[in-house]
Amino acid sequence: MRFYLRDRLKRCVPTCLSLSPLFFISGCSTFPAWIPSSGPSAEHVVVQEKVDSPIPVVDVNDAVARRVLAAQQADSFAESLATKAPPAYVVGAGDVLEVTVWEAPPATLFGAAVVDPRAGLTTTRQTTFPEQIVNADGVINVPFAGTVPVAGKTPQQIEADLVRRLKTKANQPQVLVRVIRNATQNVTVVGEVAQSIRMPLTAKGERLLDAVAAAGGVRQPVGKMTLQVSRGGKVVAMPLERVIQDPKQNVYLQPGDVVTALFQPLSFTALGATGKNEEIPFEATGITLAQALGRMAGVRDAQADARGVFIFRFEEPSVVNPEGRPLPQTPEGKVPVVYRVDLKDPRAFLVAQNFPMKDKDVVYVANAPAAELQKFLNILTSSLFSVSNLVNLGK
Repeated sequence: MRFYLRDRLKRCVPTCLSLSPLFFISGCSTFPAWIPSSGPSAEHVVVQEKVDSPIPVVDVNDAVARRVLAAQQADSFAESLATKAPPAYVVGAGDVLEVTVWEAPPATLFGAAVVDPRAGLTTTRQTTFPEQIVNADGVINVPFAGTVPVAGKTPQQIEADLVRRLKTKANQPQVLVRVIRNATQNVTVVGEVAQSIRMPLTAKGERLLDAVAAAGGVRQPVGKMTLQVSRGGKVVAMPLERVIQDPKQNVYLQPGDVVTALFQPLSFTALGATGKNEEIPFEATGITLAQALGRMAGVRDAQADARGVFIFRFEEPSVVNPEGRPLPQTPEGKVPVVYRVDLKDPRAFLVAQNFPMKDKDVVYVANAPAAELQKFLNILTSSLFSVSNLVNLGK
């Protein structure tokens, strides 16, 4: 039995040695699946574009970087939420109103006339009614005017309506409507602020930074803060520093807005043959691909494929597919895309300075074919030495 095993091992060694050059002939691109790897090769990432549900692979050049940057800048407060004038204050259910009526002498509907002893004349009569809460139906009750709809109207419109209702009953009536407590025209401010508040809106027209100031300011450095505004089911976020620097971004607030101050909420993940594999946070002002490469300690010189630097992202369809081709989309309407950067091209480093990173990006650097070959040869060499030792033991 020992001689049989030794004979089989002697014949196996030359066979293994004769097979190893085949991997050189095949271009070092295909290796057994059992060889260790940190992820797909550059070739595998590109080939998936040809499957039934393709994910587009886009080479990053100057035109692509400009298109991505323009799309990111368009998603701003000035573009999405700006209004030319502050919203008019309108009364809503839950507001508390005070109604005051003046009448001219001599006739008075709500009380007796008052004589001014200094002038010897009868003066106008002022009647102030008790405060009223606008009910769920949006109405209040005023004597001799009946049930008055007020929801959705400005105080001035309510005054005009009451004057019209009382004109035939009172003598030259004049009406003043005051909002005692504002329960509907508010903005909510939460997050990394000194104090979360509900800020009432006034006729002045409060802006975004007014809300931040009313909440006592932010608790973290300005450069690391993001302001998020939720309005009517739409959510838009921008760096606080940019809002301060660009007055156009300091938009008027609308009733029901929710302003959230977020501290450094952005990050990308570095994987593969990078200097370090981890989730890396970055400032609200954003960073470029060049900065991202620096923060992940670049790529590993002895392992990385410089032509296989990929950014995996969910992108807006108009950015990835301006031609309108059918592409797979997420339920949120985003298109999965893979951006490819060739760091062998010196121009790529200039383009990388203009290519913006986005939150939740995944940067993956594939292994070079030579690195895969080296791993295969190490395994093969180790196996051959083990076989050789077994042959020697069998002698």
